[in-house]
Amino acid sequence: MRNFDLAPLYRATVGFDQIADMMDRVLAGETTNTTYPPYNIEKTDENAYRISIAVAGFSDADLNVEVKDRALVVAGRKAEDEAPRTYLHRGIATRAFERRFQLADHVKVTGATHSDGMLHIDLVKEIPEALKPRRIEIARGDTVEAKAIETAEA
Repeated sequence: MRNFDLAPLYRATVGFDQIADMMDRVLAGETTNTTYPPYNIEKTDENAYRISIAVAGFSDADLNVEVKDRALVVAGRKAEDEAPRTYLHRGIATRAFERRFQLADHVKVTGATHSDGMLHIDLVKEIPEALKPRRIEIARGDTVEAKAIETAEA
């Protein structure tokens, strides 16, 4: 594994702290990257996404979905069984987990559903009107000159 020093990036840029922080998190997370529970991220529309997490064995009460500091945090903690069980084979993992997804600017969580052992979290990217591209009408050159002449005569 390589270690990257991002200090030159901090020294040479202003206002790009979020990008540098994100790179720090991604590079630091490579060593602790876990595959449990498995998940999919799909694009369901131009500005809509869905995260599907396999949470077999967890009930709604065992799961927690929250957004804090522009991160979606999904956690699962199985309640203790009242009666101990004896397993001949235990292939369904119900260990506690916490999975974090960093959310981009203007991405909002719209809802979550849990069915058939899958937790589905729907997200939408809502770009504010001020940031959307807008078309600027181009005026003809002679109309601008005519308006300037009319104002000068008045």
